[in-house]
Amino acid sequence: MPFLPPGLSPSSADAPFVRMWRGFLTGRVMVALALLFLQGLGQFINLAAEPATLAVCVAYLAVTLAERALAGRAPPPPAAGPRWLAFIGVDLAAVCALQLLQAGTMNYTPLFGLPILMAAVLGTLTLALGTTAAATLLLLALAWWQGQISGGDDASRYLQSALAGTGFFIITYLVHQLSVRLTREQQLAQKSQMAARVQSQVSALVIEHLTDGVLVLDRQDVVRIANPAALLLLGGPGSLAPPFSLNEDPAWLPLVKLAQRTFHREQPITADADLLHPGQSPTGLHVRTWLTASRHESLNEPVERLCVVFLHDLRELEARLRTEKLAAMGRMSAAVAHEIRNPLAAIVQANALLEEDLHDPGQQRLAQMVRQNAERLARIAEEVLDIARVQHQISHAPASTLLLDDTVAQICADWQHQNLAQRRASISLMGHNAQIEFDTEHLRRVLFNLLDNAVRYKGPHDDSLAITTRVSPSGAISLQVWSDGAPMDKSVERHLFEPFFSSESRSSGLGLYICRELCQRHGASIGYQRLVRATPRGEIGGNAFTVGFRRNTRPAENATLFDTIVV
Repeated sequence: MPFLPPGLSPSSADAPFVRMWRGFLTGRVMVALALLFLQGLGQFINLAAEPATLAVCVAYLAVTLAERALAGRAPPPPAAGPRWLAFIGVDLAAVCALQLLQAGTMNYTPLFGLPILMAAVLGTLTLALGTTAAATLLLLALAWWQGQISGGDDASRYLQSALAGTGFFIITYLVHQLSVRLTREQQLAQKSQMAARVQSQVSALVIEHLTDGVLVLDRQDVVRIANPAALLLLGGPGSLAPPFSLNEDPAWLPLVKLAQRTFHREQPITADADLLHPGQSPTGLHVRTWLTASRHESLNEPVERLCVVFLHDLRELEARLRTEKLAAMGRMSAAVAHEIRNPLAAIVQANALLEEDLHDPGQQRLAQMVRQNAERLARIAEEVLDIARVQHQISHAPASTLLLDDTVAQICADWQHQNLAQRRASISLMGHNAQIEFDTEHLRRVLFNLLDNAVRYKGPHDDSLAITTRVSPSGAISLQVWSDGAPMDKSVERHLFEPFFSSESRSSGLGLYICRELCQRHGASIGYQRLVRATPRGEIGGNAFTVGFRRNTRPAENATLFDTIVV
């Protein structure tokens, strides 16, 4: 084909030209059949046998059938070459032979147009002009030959051949220019189609992995496209997949009203909506809607308008705001908490000295209230300073090498000793003397936080809380805290380890965040999963927090007070 880009083969990239090539081959067969039929019919009517002409027609039909069957999918290279002789050369030879053997007034000159068109459409301009020049020379040679045989007016025959050749040259040039234009348009269409396909794939990939929900609706409230985040926020059945109607669930009615209002006003809308599913807490959403264009940009034709709906989880937005507040106030809070500890220590010491001299019960109660509130302020200051401790660790404070089972047993015993009646737990230590690299006080803080969370939501049974250490066959060391609490909401699970995120208003939301940061500092990991556990009551589902440790082969050493970090 003319003007093909490098590496673009006709068989793989130019399907229209391949079809045209096969069409030319089929057309040659049809021309051969028509010639054979007409010659046979003419000789039957005129009762004049012309075996040579019939032989040429039969031979031409056999050759075109063979080439049609054996030529393959792709045409020869567009440049002039010997492969074209099997097609253009055969056509020129067949037409020339029929013209030489004609006995009556039959004129086969128009048949020269078939090889000329083939060369002009499928070949280069050089091949097309060369084919046309060969046909013109053959016409002039035939005119000379007929003049030698029959005599007569040679000028008219030469003029007719020259006119036919001139027409062939004009047709060749115009057809070739049209073919070049079609080829260029086809290449542009292929590039546009490829770009559109890539853009569609990229858009689909981006929408698929967006944390915000995306819905595409039509005027009948039918969802055409929905990403996984949108399906999760809608809260429908697990098998929910587009297309589906938003009218199927009454809880989706607020979204239907927003979409209908957007179509009616033909303007984007931003609003908050609550999805109320029976038996579930409301799902707060921040909704933004847009309409697609009403006309095709390139074709300027009207198209169906769709409503694109973006869904944002309000709880996630609130968590993001809390994180931003942490970043903005972190240093100031740490400085304030650090300054509070000094006068607070003086207040506690002074109150302790006063308590030694107080004998009146009323005054002792007042001193006790001062001590309790001072301790409360100290705990609040420590929680705020924990953020600074986690984010700004002292690099030269090495962690201890601990025996996991012994350390966990001691920490669990200390935790249970604070309230033996409520802090009952099943402890299974299967670490097999595994050693981990972790600071003792940091591990105590991590385990205390996990146990305090678990005891808050566990059931009343003795096996409602379980602490397990294990070593997997691959050598992975882990600590797991499991409780039979209710499943977590998906919106809560996504933000478990973010600072200041909590499902309870009275919680600071720092416990799990600090656990994660402490684990990461020691090369460990922490994660959550819903896990079924075998208990004396049977298979019970529960919430499991698992800490995966980095294995250490150094000898165990006792942690000292200098292993902890002081801020």
